[in-house]
Amino acid sequence: MKFKPLFFLLTAAVLSANAQTKKKVELNSLARPKLVVGIVVDQMRWDYLYRYYDRYSTGGFKRLLNEGFSCENASIDYIPTVTAAGHTCIYTGSVPSIHGIAGNDFVIQATGKQIYCTEDSTVQTVGSTSAAGKMSPRNLLVTTITDELRLATNFRSKVIGIALKDRGGILPAGHTANAAYWFDDKSGNWITSTYYMNELPQWVKDFNARRLAESYLKKDWNTLYPLNTYVQSTADNNRYEGKFKGADAPTMPVKTSALYNGNLGMIRSTPYGDTFTLDLATAAVNAEMLGQRGITDFLAVSLSSTDYVGHQYGVNAIETEDTYLRLDQDLSKFLTFLDSKVGRGNYTVFLTADHGAAHNSTFLKDHNIPAGNWDDAACLRSLNKVLSEKYKTEKLIINLDNYQVNLNNTVIRKANISTDEVKTDCINYLQKQPEIAYVVDMQKVSAASIPDELKQRITNGYNMANSGAIQIILKPAYYTGHGSGDGGPTGTTHGTWNPYDAHIPMVFMGWGVKHGSTTRETHMTDITPTLSALLHIQVPNGSIGHPVAEVLK
Repeated sequence: MKFKPLFFLLTAAVLSANAQTKKKVELNSLARPKLVVGIVVDQMRWDYLYRYYDRYSTGGFKRLLNEGFSCENASIDYIPTVTAAGHTCIYTGSVPSIHGIAGNDFVIQATGKQIYCTEDSTVQTVGSTSAAGKMSPRNLLVTTITDELRLATNFRSKVIGIALKDRGGILPAGHTANAAYWFDDKSGNWITSTYYMNELPQWVKDFNARRLAESYLKKDWNTLYPLNTYVQSTADNNRYEGKFKGADAPTMPVKTSALYNGNLGMIRSTPYGDTFTLDLATAAVNAEMLGQRGITDFLAVSLSSTDYVGHQYGVNAIETEDTYLRLDQDLSKFLTFLDSKVGRGNYTVFLTADHGAAHNSTFLKDHNIPAGNWDDAACLRSLNKVLSEKYKTEKLIINLDNYQVNLNNTVIRKANISTDEVKTDCINYLQKQPEIAYVVDMQKVSAASIPDELKQRITNGYNMANSGAIQIILKPAYYTGHGSGDGGPTGTTHGTWNPYDAHIPMVFMGWGVKHGSTTRETHMTDITPTLSALLHIQVPNGSIGHPVAEVLK
C-alpha cells in the first residue's frame, strides 16, 4: 500500500510530461489550410444567393451556405463601387483613400493624365502579340493578403491570380505573386506580362492550345433548363435588355456559333466565360501542385462573365438567371475537384463580390418606382460651357468619371484661376440638376449636410492624388454609363453607395471556418483581416478592417 502514492506521483509526472510535449508539438507546428481559394463573382448582388436558391445544386452556392459561414449584412465601405476598387479592397482590407486604386480608370490630379488601374508601359505582353499584357500591379500602393502570405513563408507559398479581366487577376494576386493570368480577346489565349515572367509555363501553353474559347462559343448558349421554368421567363424579349451584335433580339437561345465570327472576346458575355476561367483554375491547381506541397498556397479567382452579362441584360433577365444557375454547377464541380485533389476540409474558400448592380431604370419606372438616368456627358458639356463663359478658358473640367468632378488643374494653374472659386461654381451648377441628390467638396466632407454613412464612404473613397475634387451623389435608382436601345437604356451598371451596389455576399467555408451566419454589420474590408487571423499572418499594411470573429473556429 505504501507504494501507491509514489506510483500515482510517477504516473502524474509522465502524463504531465506528455501533455507538455504535445503542447510543444502543437506550438511548433502552426496549423494552416493547405490552400486558400478566393472567388470573387463580378457584379454579384447579395440577393442572388437566394433569388435562385431553389434551383441551385447541393454542391455549389448551397454547399457554401450550408457548410460555411455567411455574413448576411456585408457592405462596401466606399464609393465608387467598381471592379478595380472592389478587388483591391477585398484583398487589402483597405480603401481607395489608402490603396490608391480610385477606380477602373482615374485621373492623376497633378498632371491631368487619365490612367487605367493596372496599365504599365514598362512591361510587355507574354503569350500574345497584342498590347493587352502591358499590365502590372505597380499602381497599387499597399500590400495584399497574398503578399503577406508570401512574406510570412519567405516566399515559399505560391500565389496565382486568374480572371478574364486583367484587373481581376492582377490586383488580388498582389505585388509578389508567382503569376497572374488574364484573357486576350485578340489571340484567344490566357496571357500575362513580363512583370511576372518572360515566357508562359508549358501547362498554360498546352491549355491555350486546346482553343477552349472557340469550342465553347461553337456550342451556342441554350438555357440549362426549359425556358418556361425560369423566374424571369415571362419577359424574355423586352426593351430593358441589350442584344449581341448581329442578333435580332435579346432572347434565348443565343446562337453564339453564328454570331462570334472570330471575335473570341464574345465569350466574356456568356456563362461559358466563367466555366473557361474555372477550367484554367483547375489546370493551375494540377500543374502548380497548389495545396499539395506542404505549404499554404493561395489561388485568387475572379469570375468576370457575370459582370458582362449583367451590364448587357440587367438584373431581371433569363440570361442573368441562367448564368447564375450555370455558375452554380461550375462551382459545384470545382469544389468537388478541390475535395479530391487537396482534400475535403484541407482548404479554405471564400466567395464574395466586387460590387452589385441596380435594376434597369426604365424597368423600375414601368413599375412605378422612382428611377432615372443622368447624362453625364451632356452635363459635362454644359458645365464646361458655363465655366468657359465666366473664366474665358476652355475645358476646365476633364471629366465626371466615377461620379466625381475632375478639375483640369494644369489649365487652372496656368490661367491663374482660383480653384476654390471653380469648385464653388461647379457645386452651384450641379446642385440644380434634377438627378443629383448631393454635391460635396471632397476636402469639406465633414461639414457637408449629408448622412454620416455617406460622409464615411466618400472619405474612404477619396484619394487626394487620384480622385476628383467634388463628389456627386445621384438620387436612388439613378445612374449613368450603360447601353441604350430604342426603348431607353438597356442592361444595368453600378458605382454608387446604394444597397443594390454595395450589399455583397461574403461567405467562408472549409478549414478553420465555423458553420453559421450573422446579420450584424460587416464590411468588405473585413475579409482580409479575417483570413489573416485564420492564417496567423500580419494584415496588409493598409488594412483598416476587422476580423469577423464568428467565422473562425
